[in-house]
Amino acid sequence: MTVERAILLTVGGLIIISVLLAVYVNLNWLWLTGILGVHLVQASFTGLCPVVMMFKRLGLPSKPGFT
Repeated sequence: MTVERAILLTVGGLIIISVLLAVYVNLNWLWLTGILGVHLVQASFTGLCPVVMMFKRLGLPSKPGFT
């Protein structure tokens, strides 16, 4: 698994979990979904993502693009 695919898995999983929590527990969990969306937009402009740094420290290889 590469850093890029790990990010997709992590963020996608968090979004699914937050939506399910909003449906079954409390609508306030949708704030997490919104925060994740804002972070994705911010990271696309700045290239700064703490989760990427964590995955790189764990030794996951990085590969440009999605091939």
